[in-house]
Formats: sequence, C-alpha cells, structure tokens
Amino acid sequence: MSALLVWLSVSSGAAMAGQPNAAPALAATPPMGWNSWNHYGCQIDEELIRRTADALAAKGLRDAGYVYVNIDDCWQGERDANGNIQPDPKRFPSGMKALGDYLHARGFKFGIYSDTGEKTCAGRPGSQGHEFQDAAQYARWGVDYVKYDWCNTGKDEWQRNSREGYRTMQRAIAASGRAMILSICEWGETKPWLWAAKVGQLWRTTGDITNCWDCVLGHGDWHSNGIMRIVDINEPLRAYAGPGHWNDPDMMEVGNMATLAEDRSHFALWAMMAAPLIMGTHVDTMKPEVAAILTNRRVIAVDQDARGVQGLRWFDNGATQVWAKPLAGGDWAVALVNRSDRPAKTGIDWASTPLEDTLNGLFVDFAEQTYGLTDLWTGKSTGTTETPLSVTLAPHDTAIYRLSPRR
Repeated sequence: MSALLVWLSVSSGAAMAGQPNAAPALAATPPMGWNSWNHYGCQIDEELIRRTADALAAKGLRDAGYVYVNIDDCWQGERDANGNIQPDPKRFPSGMKALGDYLHARGFKFGIYSDTGEKTCAGRPGSQGHEFQDAAQYARWGVDYVKYDWCNTGKDEWQRNSREGYRTMQRAIAASGRAMILSICEWGETKPWLWAAKVGQLWRTTGDITNCWDCVLGHGDWHSNGIMRIVDINEPLRAYAGPGHWNDPDMMEVGNMATLAEDRSHFALWAMMAAPLIMGTHVDTMKPEVAAILTNRRVIAVDQDARGVQGLRWFDNGATQVWAKPLAGGDWAVALVNRSDRPAKTGIDWASTPLEDTLNGLFVDFAEQTYGLTDLWTGKSTGTTETPLSVTLAPHDTAIYRLSPRR
C-alpha cells in the first residue's frame, strides 16, 4: 500500500478448501504448551518430563496457558507380544499411564509423538499398520495430543498416500473413544492447508525450525529454517487458519535465540500469525527475562483471540515490516518488525492510509475512527492514532501494540 507512510533510517553505528469436520472446541484457539524436541532431542526420560512440568507450573507458564506437555520422538521401546507399543523401559520405567496421571494431576494435558511410517524419524517404532492399536493404547494412557510425523514412508508415496496416512490415524483416534488433538507434521510438502482441516487440528506449513534469525541449514536431503524464513512461508497461508484448524509454523525457539530482541520478535510474530505456541526450550533453568516474554498475557491474548484470524503483512519495505491482525470486539494488533542487522527508526502515519483486510471484509479509516494504542510489552498507553507513531527498534526487534476504538 503505497499510501502508507512508513519511514526507515538505519544507524551506521550499530479462502478455505472445504470446511473442517474436527470439533473446533478441541482447539478453538491455537494450542499452547511445551515439546521436548527442540532443546533435548532424544535425550529424554520421565524425570525430565516431570521436572519440566513442575517448572512450567512454578514459573507461571501453566497458568498463562501452556498446558500441553508433549513428549517427542525417542520415548518408544518395543511392541509387546500382542503388538502394543511400550515405552522405553530404561527412560520411562514407571510407564506412560503413570506419567500421564502425574501431568493431569498438576493441571496439564499429555502429548505424545508417533509417525506414519514403520519407524519414526529417530528410528523408533512408528505406527504404520498399528494405527488403531496405538490410538487405543494412547487412550488408555490418557493422551490428549498426538504429534504425527512423516518419516520412513517411502518418498514415492508422498503425493499418493500422505492424506490417507493421516486420515487413518484420525479414524483410529475417533475409534479410541478419547478426544485427542491430531498435529499433522508432514512439513508442508503436500500442501496440507488444502486438505488437513478435515483431518486434524493443526498442520505444519514448513520444514523444521532452527534457532537462527534468517538462515537455511542443510542436513543432506532436508533442511531447517530460521525464524524469518518460516514467517515468509507461513504468511501467505492465512486464509486456511481459523478456530479448530491452524497453520503451524513449528515449535517455538523462544529462549534459544541469540538475543532477547529475537526472542521478542519470534514470540510476537507467532502471536500475530495465530500460531500454536509450543515452547521448545529448557524450562527449569529459564531466565526470568525469557519467562517474562512467554508469560506476557497481552501478547498471548493476541494469539488466543476468539476471532481466530491469522494476521497479515500490511507493509513490507524489506528492512522493516508492519503486521496487522483483527481481533474480537473491533480491536486490532499491530506489530512493527526490524528485520535488519542495524537499529532502525520506523513508524506509521495513521491518517495517510486506511487499514484493509480484504480476506475478512474489514476496513478501517483512521481519519474517521480514532484508536487508542497500548504497548503490549509494557502494558502502557502510548497515545492514539490521531498522531503518527514513531519507534526506534534494535536489530531484529519488534514493537507490538493493541489498537482499541475510541467511542
């Protein structure tokens, strides 16, 4: 939008394809929680999961909404004589039912991981050929969330069988008699946003995340993406997200990034994109300043807004961007992002252009309607849209505001 006045000075010094049939109530807002993979990989056991749950409660993260405690790959042992999957007896000697009970008793929900292939990505037993048996086992254990991966399925079967692989697990979960979120993790390869709303509650839109700002890391026949690369892939898919069916740009690296500015931007952008907020950092040793970002109720409210709209990139000049997200009750969230490696002064002259969300038929003329601004990092009122907004952002930092109409 050329009429939008956004300025930059860099310092030299430093539409849906079918309606979802999954009950929106199961994920009416994007799921929030913690997953073991990003920080621990395969180095997991029941003591770590219990300790993390206790830390989530002690640091206020559970009460802020992070209720899913999800065990990723490497929990599996072998199948018993009847083919029932069992946990690794050395890592989880008390069993998964006991661990699920521990989590539920402390106000959490229990998440687990499996794979559509014969083996998981880490080479543990997958669910192929055992989908109904595994879902029934998960129900006995009290599982509430299933992350379902797509390794070891045979590359020639990608286009032909990916949907059916996930539909089989969907049917298995339904047959188990227990409501469980199904998190589809095929990395966006078969455009799941076009079909997965009828199968699960969230679907990965990209390859794996990694804790860098804007990079691509090669791993042989696959690669992982930095934060801004993932944002660029996920942003155009906003038409497919909504209550009960969410675009998933992967688990968060907040707490694992190089700077607090990057942690803030990462968190703000995931909230603006109505993304699932699944942490992937160490919780028991989490720094207070990281916990303050993750427990910011004002930013969480943007992500968890009942309207369920993924935000749009309102303006992009390369170095800085302006994002906007319509909220319930007529409010908006607006975020200004400095993608560059140097401090940047940026801002918005509200009166010079309207804000339009054509996807949702929304239009705001700031010359006709005044909005009050609240800085969501501090909670402080920062004026109104009657005067231009000007901010100076550190490298890779983000300012985020809530706009509320003045009547």
